[in-house]
Amino acid sequence: MSDLTTQRCEPCEGGVEPMTHEEAGRMMSRLNGDWALSEDGTEIHRDFHFKGFYKTIAFVNAVAWIANAENHHPDLEVGWGRCKVRYSTHAIGGLSLNDFICAAKIDALVLDP
Repeated sequence: MSDLTTQRCEPCEGGVEPMTHEEAGRMMSRLNGDWALSEDGTEIHRDFHFKGFYKTIAFVNAVAWIANAENHHPDLEVGWGRCKVRYSTHAIGGLSLNDFICAAKIDALVLDP
């Protein structure tokens, strides 16, 4: 389990610089290898696949619980048996530590989708 799972998100209302592409690339090693960094380095995303709609929605609800607890919310694309999770800190137009904290907590949530 990543040490990111023990950290808490800090409020971010802008005024700070987003991570550089290089910094984000180094942070990627702390997540499950299924996460991907966008070419421009402003977003991380991961596709999750499940057997059936109910398991997908249960996962979405768990992600929503994490997002609410951390006050840091992903963009979700949900369909039958699948969910794409996208993180970017919108207030700064790129990635922050918060994105990686939440991604790591989702990694800990999903052992075998």
